[in-house]
Amino acid sequence: MSKSIALSLVLAASLGLAACSGGSENAANVSANASENAANAADNAMLAAENAATNASNAAENASNVAANASANAM
Repeated sequence: MSKSIALSLVLAASLGLAACSGGSENAANVSANASENAANAADNAMLAAENAATNASNAAENASNVAANASANAM
């Protein structure tokens, strides 16, 4: 949530600076960069979520292995 707010503020600031610069080419570049930054942030967020899910799955599997090993060693 905080990343989306920060990204929105960066986008608004970029567009504001582009509007003040007076150059339409510069404004287009700033806008394109802001769009690319937003896409990169979305990709990074998706990768972080995938990594978190993988880590959780690995932790569950490790816990299961520990329990199985403890059970096998107790016999």
